[in-house]
Amino acid sequence: MQKLKSTDYKAYSKFIENLANNLTKFYYTKLNKPFKVFNKLGRKGYDPVTNADKAFEKFIRNEIKKRFPKHQILGEEFGYKKSKSDYSWVIDPIDGTRSFVIGNPTWSNLISLNYKGNPVLGLANFPILKKYYLNVSEKIAFVCENGKKKKIKINSKATFSNMKMSVAFNGGLTLMKQKKIPQILKRMQFPCSDALSYSHLAEGKLDVVLQCSNKIWDIHPLIPIINAAGGIVTTWSNKDAVNAGNIICSSNKTIHNKVLKILKPVSS
Repeated sequence: MQKLKSTDYKAYSKFIENLANNLTKFYYTKLNKPFKVFNKLGRKGYDPVTNADKAFEKFIRNEIKKRFPKHQILGEEFGYKKSKSDYSWVIDPIDGTRSFVIGNPTWSNLISLNYKGNPVLGLANFPILKKYYLNVSEKIAFVCENGKKKKIKINSKATFSNMKMSVAFNGGLTLMKQKKIPQILKRMQFPCSDALSYSHLAEGKLDVVLQCSNKIWDIHPLIPIINAAGGIVTTWSNKDAVNAGNIICSSNKTIHNKVLKILKPVSS
């Protein structure tokens, strides 16, 4: 995996940290008001997007362009700006748009900095909760809540028998397939709140998160945060999570391998 120099980590993480604070200010000054909701899928299903999604992404793109005009940018709402740069930014302007639409405060802004295709820095910013999660190196991640920073680590002492698991199939696993993994169904004790659940795992509050049908902007920003906190992220078939899709995140290898084995009948 390609790595950044320590000086680069410092410079880019500082930019991302400032961006987190500016995004929260942007929400409260410009977007904390009635909004319009559109359905991307029309009659084929329900995939909501709001004018706030688009406003957030425009704001993030403009901030990146001002500071790093040659960098590539990929966002959920406005596609891919390609260049020859080794650096690219991946943006989910509102992760959890359904939560945003109904007033659930667990939605977030997700941003990753990728170097040669690999996520190296990630941000999960929660404006309503007034906190954000960010890694500043390969080994250090923190949460900043109400202006107070705290280093975070996974719960390394978790075992399969006492683990706290959060699961969301998101329509990506049929009832017939779910019946093939009864050990998972029995342990679905905690709701999945999109990026907040992954962040809680990095913070040691959860031990396993399972989700279906992730896009790269859903997971790329969370990979470096979880890794820096000591966690493990792969697909259900134990491949690199940068490929997105069905994702498993665990607090240690023992739990990760156990759950992967249970998922094998539905991981192909």
